[in-house]
Amino acid sequence: MSLVRSGAIDGYEKLVKRLGGNPNELLAEVGLSSAQLRHPNNYISYSLMAELLELSSRRLGEACFGLLMSQHQNSSVLGDLNISVFRQPTVREAIEEANRILYLHARGVYLDLETQGENCQLALTIAVKSSLGLDQTLQLSVGQLANFISELLQLDSPGFPVMLRQPAPVMDSSHVDSALLSRVRFNSSFDGLRFASAWLNRRPNFDEESLREHLRQYLATLQERYPDNLRDQAKEIMGQLLSTGECSLEKIASTLDMQPRVLQLRLQEAGTNYGELLRETRLEMAEQHLRHRSLSVTDLALKLGYSETSIFSRSFKKWTGYSPRQWQQRHLQ
Repeated sequence: MSLVRSGAIDGYEKLVKRLGGNPNELLAEVGLSSAQLRHPNNYISYSLMAELLELSSRRLGEACFGLLMSQHQNSSVLGDLNISVFRQPTVREAIEEANRILYLHARGVYLDLETQGENCQLALTIAVKSSLGLDQTLQLSVGQLANFISELLQLDSPGFPVMLRQPAPVMDSSHVDSALLSRVRFNSSFDGLRFASAWLNRRPNFDEESLREHLRQYLATLQERYPDNLRDQAKEIMGQLLSTGECSLEKIASTLDMQPRVLQLRLQEAGTNYGELLRETRLEMAEQHLRHRSLSVTDLALKLGYSETSIFSRSFKKWTGYSPRQWQQRHLQ
Protein backbone atom coordinates (compact mmCIF):
# COMPACT_ATOMS: atom_id res chain seq x y z
CA MET A 1 0.00 0.00 0.00
CA SER A 2 1.29 3.48 -0.87
CA LEU A 3 1.07 5.94 2.03
CA VAL A 4 1.26 9.71 2.32
CA ARG A 5 1.56 12.06 5.30
CA SER A 6 -1.80 13.57 6.13
CA GLY A 7 0.00 16.93 6.16
CA ALA A 8 -0.20 16.77 2.34
CA ILE A 9 -3.88 17.78 2.57
CA ASP A 10 -3.42 20.34 5.30
CA GLY A 11 -6.38 22.73 5.28
CA TYR A 12 -8.73 20.25 3.59
CA GLU A 13 -11.52 20.51 6.16
CA LYS A 14 -11.44 24.30 6.26
CA LEU A 15 -11.55 24.53 2.47
CA VAL A 16 -14.48 22.14 2.14
CA LYS A 17 -16.45 24.09 4.74
CA ARG A 18 -15.62 27.34 2.93
CA LEU A 19 -17.08 25.84 -0.25
CA GLY A 20 -20.26 24.81 1.58
CA GLY A 21 -19.52 21.12 1.97
CA ASN A 22 -19.32 18.70 4.89
CA PRO A 23 -15.75 17.37 5.23
CA ASN A 24 -16.70 14.63 7.70
CA GLU A 25 -19.21 13.12 5.27
CA LEU A 26 -16.72 13.20 2.38
CA LEU A 27 -13.97 11.67 4.51
CA ALA A 28 -16.27 8.91 5.75
CA GLU A 29 -17.43 8.10 2.23
CA VAL A 30 -13.89 7.13 1.16
CA GLY A 31 -13.03 5.42 4.46
CA LEU A 32 -11.09 8.18 6.23
CA SER A 33 -11.84 10.27 9.31
CA SER A 34 -10.99 13.73 10.61
CA ALA A 35 -9.02 12.09 13.45
CA GLN A 36 -6.50 10.86 10.88
CA LEU A 37 -5.85 14.44 9.76
CA ARG A 38 -5.20 15.91 13.20
CA HIS A 39 -1.49 15.18 13.14
CA PRO A 40 0.39 16.00 9.90
CA ASN A 41 2.78 13.09 10.46
CA ASN A 42 0.01 10.50 10.48
CA TYR A 43 0.14 8.32 7.38
CA ILE A 44 -2.96 7.59 5.34
CA SER A 45 -3.63 5.55 2.22
CA TYR A 46 -2.48 7.48 -0.85
CA SER A 47 -5.23 5.89 -2.95
CA LEU A 48 -7.92 6.94 -0.46
CA MET A 49 -6.53 10.47 -0.40
CA ALA A 50 -6.73 10.58 -4.20
CA GLU A 51 -10.34 9.36 -4.10
CA LEU A 52 -11.15 11.98 -1.47
CA LEU A 53 -9.86 14.80 -3.67
CA GLU A 54 -11.75 13.55 -6.73
CA LEU A 55 -14.97 13.09 -4.77
CA SER A 56 -14.63 16.55 -3.22
CA SER A 57 -14.10 18.12 -6.64
CA ARG A 58 -17.27 16.55 -8.02
CA ARG A 59 -19.50 17.15 -5.00
CA LEU A 60 -18.42 20.76 -4.56
CA GLY A 61 -18.47 21.64 -8.25
CA GLU A 62 -14.84 22.83 -8.25
CA ALA A 63 -13.01 21.33 -11.23
CA CYS A 64 -9.68 22.65 -9.97
CA PHE A 65 -10.08 21.57 -6.33
CA GLY A 66 -6.48 20.29 -6.16
CA LEU A 67 -5.05 23.58 -7.40
CA LEU A 68 -7.28 25.46 -5.01
CA MET A 69 -5.97 23.43 -2.07
CA SER A 70 -2.36 24.10 -3.06
CA GLN A 71 -3.13 27.81 -3.29
CA HIS A 72 -3.86 27.88 0.45
CA GLN A 73 -0.74 25.91 1.40
CA ASN A 74 3.00 26.50 1.52
CA SER A 75 6.09 24.30 1.64
CA SER A 76 5.39 23.46 5.31
CA VAL A 77 3.15 20.63 4.04
CA LEU A 78 6.43 18.78 3.41
CA GLY A 79 7.10 18.77 7.14
CA ASP A 80 10.68 18.15 8.22
CA LEU A 81 11.87 17.80 4.60
CA ASN A 82 12.09 21.58 4.51
CA ILE A 83 14.99 21.88 6.94
CA SER A 84 17.50 19.72 5.06
CA VAL A 85 16.28 20.73 1.58
CA PHE A 86 16.41 24.49 2.05
CA ARG A 87 19.94 24.29 3.46
CA GLN A 88 21.46 22.85 0.27
CA PRO A 89 24.02 25.10 -1.49
CA THR A 90 22.14 25.34 -4.80
CA VAL A 91 18.57 24.96 -6.05
CA ARG A 92 19.64 21.96 -8.15
CA GLU A 93 21.00 20.19 -5.08
CA ALA A 94 17.90 21.15 -3.10
CA ILE A 95 15.71 19.45 -5.73
CA GLU A 96 17.97 16.39 -5.71
CA GLU A 97 17.80 16.22 -1.90
CA ALA A 98 14.01 16.59 -2.00
CA ASN A 99 13.77 13.72 -4.47
CA ARG A 100 16.08 11.58 -2.32
CA ILE A 101 13.97 11.91 0.83
CA LEU A 102 10.53 12.43 -0.71
CA TYR A 103 9.56 8.87 0.21
CA LEU A 104 9.42 10.02 3.84
CA HIS A 105 6.52 12.29 2.84
CA ALA A 106 4.82 10.13 0.21
CA ARG A 107 5.60 6.69 -1.16
CA GLY A 108 5.38 6.40 -4.94
CA VAL A 109 6.19 10.03 -5.84
CA TYR A 110 9.24 10.86 -7.97
CA LEU A 111 10.85 13.98 -9.42
CA ASP A 112 12.83 14.08 -12.66
CA LEU A 113 14.86 17.18 -13.53
CA GLU A 114 15.87 17.61 -17.16
CA THR A 115 17.77 20.60 -18.57
CA GLN A 116 16.80 21.68 -22.08
CA GLY A 117 19.01 24.60 -23.06
CA GLU A 118 17.90 27.82 -21.40
CA ASN A 119 14.94 26.09 -19.76
CA CYS A 120 14.52 23.00 -17.64
CA GLN A 121 11.56 20.86 -16.78
CA LEU A 122 10.86 19.38 -13.38
CA ALA A 123 8.51 16.45 -13.95
CA LEU A 124 6.50 14.76 -11.20
CA THR A 125 5.32 11.15 -11.34
CA ILE A 126 2.82 9.56 -8.97
CA ALA A 127 2.81 5.76 -9.06
CA VAL A 128 -0.52 5.35 -7.28
CA LYS A 129 -3.83 3.94 -8.48
CA SER A 130 -7.24 5.37 -7.68
CA SER A 131 -10.65 4.18 -8.86
CA LEU A 132 -11.70 7.81 -9.42
CA GLY A 133 -8.52 8.95 -11.18
CA LEU A 134 -5.62 11.18 -10.19
CA ASP A 135 -6.46 14.53 -11.78
CA GLN A 136 -7.02 16.37 -8.50
CA THR A 137 -4.05 14.67 -6.83
CA LEU A 138 -1.79 15.80 -9.65
CA GLN A 139 -3.21 19.32 -9.48
CA LEU A 140 -2.49 19.41 -5.75
CA SER A 141 0.99 17.91 -6.05
CA VAL A 142 2.12 20.10 -8.94
CA GLY A 143 0.68 23.11 -7.13
CA GLN A 144 2.68 22.16 -4.02
CA LEU A 145 5.77 21.74 -6.19
CA ALA A 146 5.22 25.26 -7.56
CA ASN A 147 4.96 26.59 -3.98
CA PHE A 148 8.18 24.78 -3.09
CA ILE A 149 10.15 26.25 -6.02
CA SER A 150 8.72 29.72 -5.40
CA GLU A 151 9.80 29.65 -1.75
CA LEU A 152 13.15 28.10 -2.61
CA LEU A 153 13.84 31.05 -4.95
CA GLN A 154 11.94 33.63 -2.87
CA LEU A 155 9.74 34.62 -5.82
CA ASP A 156 7.00 37.06 -4.83
CA SER A 157 5.29 36.83 -8.22
CA PRO A 158 6.21 33.48 -9.81
CA GLY A 159 5.61 33.55 -13.52
CA PHE A 160 6.78 30.09 -14.54
CA PRO A 161 4.16 27.79 -16.12
CA VAL A 162 2.51 24.93 -14.26
CA MET A 163 2.21 21.91 -16.54
CA LEU A 164 -0.59 19.31 -16.38
CA ARG A 165 -1.23 16.48 -18.82
CA GLN A 166 -4.93 16.35 -18.01
CA PRO A 167 -7.30 18.11 -20.43
CA ALA A 168 -8.60 21.54 -19.52
CA PRO A 169 -11.71 21.07 -17.36
CA VAL A 170 -15.07 22.48 -18.37
CA MET A 171 -16.03 25.07 -15.77
CA ASP A 172 -18.12 28.21 -15.60
CA SER A 173 -16.05 29.64 -12.77
CA SER A 174 -13.41 28.66 -10.25
CA HIS A 175 -12.32 29.80 -6.80
CA VAL A 176 -8.66 29.41 -7.86
CA ASP A 177 -6.72 32.66 -7.98
CA SER A 178 -6.74 33.97 -11.56
CA ALA A 179 -2.97 34.60 -11.51
CA LEU A 180 -2.33 30.91 -10.72
CA LEU A 181 -4.95 29.67 -13.17
CA SER A 182 -3.42 31.75 -15.98
CA ARG A 183 -0.10 29.94 -15.49
CA VAL A 184 -1.58 26.44 -15.83
CA ARG A 185 -0.93 24.69 -19.15
CA PHE A 186 -3.38 21.83 -19.56
CA ASN A 187 -2.84 19.11 -22.20
CA SER A 188 0.93 19.31 -21.59
CA SER A 189 3.41 16.53 -22.29
CA PHE A 190 4.27 16.11 -18.59
CA ASP A 191 3.09 16.99 -15.08
CA GLY A 192 5.36 19.48 -13.38
CA LEU A 193 7.03 22.83 -13.89
CA ARG A 194 9.13 24.59 -16.51
CA PHE A 195 11.54 27.35 -15.51
CA ALA A 196 14.90 28.93 -16.39
CA SER A 197 17.90 26.58 -16.15
CA ALA A 198 19.97 29.42 -14.67
CA TRP A 199 17.82 29.23 -11.54
CA LEU A 200 19.34 25.84 -10.72
CA ASN A 201 22.61 27.49 -9.75
CA ARG A 202 21.03 29.98 -7.36
CA ARG A 203 21.41 29.66 -3.62
CA PRO A 204 18.15 28.57 -1.92
CA ASN A 205 16.37 31.10 0.22
CA PHE A 206 17.11 30.18 3.83
CA ASP A 207 17.87 33.33 5.74
CA GLU A 208 17.31 33.57 9.47
CA GLU A 209 14.37 35.97 9.16
CA SER A 210 12.57 33.54 6.85
CA LEU A 211 13.26 30.76 9.34
CA ARG A 212 11.87 32.85 12.18
CA GLU A 213 8.77 33.66 10.15
CA HIS A 214 8.32 29.98 9.36
CA LEU A 215 8.59 29.18 13.07
CA ARG A 216 6.05 31.89 13.95
CA GLN A 217 3.58 30.44 11.46
CA TYR A 218 4.28 26.93 12.72
CA LEU A 219 3.72 28.03 16.34
CA ALA A 220 0.38 29.56 15.39
CA THR A 221 -0.59 26.29 13.69
CA LEU A 222 0.42 24.28 16.76
CA GLN A 223 -1.60 26.50 19.07
CA GLU A 224 -4.63 26.14 16.81
CA ARG A 225 -4.24 22.38 16.47
CA TYR A 226 -3.45 21.70 20.14
CA PRO A 227 -4.90 24.58 22.18
CA ASP A 228 -3.43 24.71 25.70
CA ASN A 229 -1.77 21.31 25.23
CA LEU A 230 1.99 21.79 25.60
CA ARG A 231 2.62 18.04 25.67
CA ASP A 232 1.18 17.43 22.19
CA GLN A 233 2.73 20.60 20.81
CA ALA A 234 6.17 19.46 21.95
CA LYS A 235 5.66 15.94 20.57
CA GLU A 236 4.70 17.23 17.14
CA ILE A 237 7.81 19.41 17.00
CA MET A 238 9.90 16.38 17.99
CA GLY A 239 8.34 14.41 15.13
CA GLN A 240 9.36 17.17 12.73
CA LEU A 241 12.94 17.49 14.04
CA LEU A 242 14.00 13.88 14.67
CA SER A 243 15.09 13.02 11.12
CA THR A 244 17.14 16.23 10.85
CA GLY A 245 19.40 15.24 13.75
CA GLU A 246 18.63 18.59 15.41
CA CYS A 247 16.02 17.53 17.94
CA SER A 248 16.81 19.01 21.36
CA LEU A 249 15.13 20.68 24.28
CA GLU A 250 16.62 23.98 23.13
CA LYS A 251 15.23 23.64 19.58
CA ILE A 252 11.77 22.74 20.83
CA ALA A 253 11.79 25.63 23.32
CA SER A 254 12.85 28.03 20.54
CA THR A 255 10.02 26.82 18.30
CA LEU A 256 7.56 27.33 21.16
CA ASP A 257 9.02 30.81 21.77
CA MET A 258 10.11 30.15 25.33
CA GLN A 259 13.32 29.62 27.29
CA PRO A 260 14.51 25.98 27.74
CA ARG A 261 14.25 26.31 31.54
CA VAL A 262 10.68 27.54 31.24
CA LEU A 263 9.80 24.62 28.94
CA GLN A 264 11.30 22.16 31.44
CA LEU A 265 9.20 23.61 34.26
CA ARG A 266 6.03 23.63 32.14
CA LEU A 267 6.57 19.99 31.20
CA GLN A 268 7.14 19.05 34.84
CA GLU A 269 3.86 20.75 35.72
CA ALA A 270 2.21 18.62 33.04
CA GLY A 271 3.65 15.48 34.66
CA THR A 272 6.29 14.68 32.05
CA ASN A 273 9.77 15.66 30.83
CA TYR A 274 11.78 15.91 27.60
CA GLY A 275 13.15 12.36 27.77
CA GLU A 276 9.73 10.82 28.35
CA LEU A 277 8.17 12.74 25.46
CA LEU A 278 11.06 11.77 23.20
CA ARG A 279 10.51 8.09 24.00
CA GLU A 280 6.73 8.39 23.43
CA THR A 281 7.19 10.19 20.12
CA ARG A 282 9.74 7.71 18.81
CA LEU A 283 7.63 4.72 19.87
CA GLU A 284 4.44 6.10 18.29
CA MET A 285 6.23 6.91 15.02
CA ALA A 286 8.00 3.55 14.98
CA GLU A 287 4.80 1.57 15.55
CA GLN A 288 2.97 3.51 12.86
CA HIS A 289 5.65 2.90 10.23
CA LEU A 290 6.13 -0.74 11.18
CA ARG A 291 2.38 -1.38 11.10
CA HIS A 292 2.04 0.11 7.62
CA ARG A 293 5.41 -1.17 6.36
CA SER A 294 6.05 2.33 5.02
CA LEU A 295 9.82 2.29 5.76
CA SER A 296 12.55 -0.29 6.15
CA VAL A 297 13.93 -0.70 9.66
CA THR A 298 17.15 1.03 8.56
CA ASP A 299 15.30 4.04 7.10
CA LEU A 300 13.03 4.15 10.13
CA ALA A 301 16.02 4.32 12.47
CA LEU A 302 17.36 7.33 10.53
CA LYS A 303 13.96 9.02 10.55
CA LEU A 304 13.81 8.65 14.32
CA GLY A 305 17.21 10.29 14.72
CA TYR A 306 19.32 7.21 15.46
CA SER A 307 22.85 7.04 14.05
CA GLU A 308 22.76 3.22 13.93
CA THR A 309 19.98 0.72 13.32
CA SER A 310 21.24 -1.49 16.16
CA ILE A 311 20.75 1.32 18.69
CA PHE A 312 17.17 1.80 17.53
CA SER A 313 16.49 -1.94 17.67
CA ARG A 314 17.78 -2.20 21.24
CA SER A 315 15.69 0.78 22.33
CA PHE A 316 12.57 -0.57 20.66
CA LYS A 317 13.01 -3.99 22.31
CA LYS A 318 13.44 -2.29 25.68
CA TRP A 319 10.14 -0.42 25.14
CA THR A 320 8.03 -3.27 23.77
CA GLY A 321 9.81 -6.54 24.55
CA TYR A 322 10.20 -7.28 20.82
CA SER A 323 12.65 -6.37 18.08
CA PRO A 324 11.17 -4.10 15.37
CA ARG A 325 10.78 -7.03 12.94
CA GLN A 326 9.25 -9.31 15.59
CA TRP A 327 6.76 -6.57 16.56
CA GLN A 328 5.91 -6.02 12.91
CA GLN A 329 5.29 -9.69 12.26
CA ARG A 330 3.01 -10.01 15.30
CA HIS A 331 0.89 -7.03 14.27
CA LEU A 332 0.75 -7.97 10.60
CA GLN A 333 -0.59 -11.37 11.61
